Amino acid sequence: MAASRLGVQIGVVGANPLYLQTPAMFKRNVFGHSLFLRKLVIRLFGSLVYTRFNIIHRNEVRGAERLTQLPDKNVLIVSNHQTYFADVSFFYLAIYAALAGFPNQMRFPGFLFPRKTNLFYVAAEETMKDGFIPRLLALTGAVTVNRSWRAKGENVRRKVDREEVKNIDKALECGWVITFPQGTTTPYAPGRFGTAVLIKQHRPVVVPVVIDGFRRAFDKKGLAIKKPKSVLRMTVKAPLQIDYDGKVEDIMLQLMNAIEQSPEFDTIDQKKKQEAV
Repeated sequence: MAASRLGVQIGVVGANPLYLQTPAMFKRNVFGHSLFLRKLVIRLFGSLVYTRFNIIHRNEVRGAERLTQLPDKNVLIVSNHQTYFADVSFFYLAIYAALAGFPNQMRFPGFLFPRKTNLFYVAAEETMKDGFIPRLLALTGAVTVNRSWRAKGENVRRKVDREEVKNIDKALECGWVITFPQGTTTPYAPGRFGTAVLIKQHRPVVVPVVIDGFRRAFDKKGLAIKKPKSVLRMTVKAPLQIDYDGKVEDIMLQLMNAIEQSPEFDTIDQKKKQEAV
């Protein structure tokens, strides 16, 4: 029997190859990150925010049973964005509760059993480096990017980093990716076409999600509590039927309608226009 490294074939008995399995605590994901450490951080962070979502505030999750019917990879979850960190934290608790067999029931601590380790989300690099809590949250699966249009609260114009785009490609090819097409917490802001380009290239299952109540419940970062007992709502919609060969603009419009962020959903703006007539 030939000597071998961990995780590779070490010999053959009859027609069946023997493998020395890599111990769970040494396994790594596609980015080389320790899965053992990642699960540990998910459990820790989930424990920290569990009370916020279930006791300090109330929650209403609908449609999460759809998450249990999705393939294991090449799934893009798109959503509107209301705070920097509370949104993603809520997503994780809702997803892990659903995958544990308790969809729409946030009180079940599914994050304690995070079997799905190929769950990622796209986040601005400068945001995820702003303090201990963001850095801790980043370890749960952040795929960070430098925004080409915004930096330190100022409008900028810079080239898209192709290596960062490749990281998003890699995450999508091996798992689920949560992304916020608007790239900002400003309501009804236009979507960034990079999301539509990603969809055309990878043809993923696209699941739209609409959230509400986070802006009232938390500050902009999603760390400080503004209004206790707020209702945090999440609606997971059916996967979109997308014409992957269609125009980027058409795909983008479909996304924005699905997450209810296109201009027609801006009732406040419509009311102002009516009053001005």
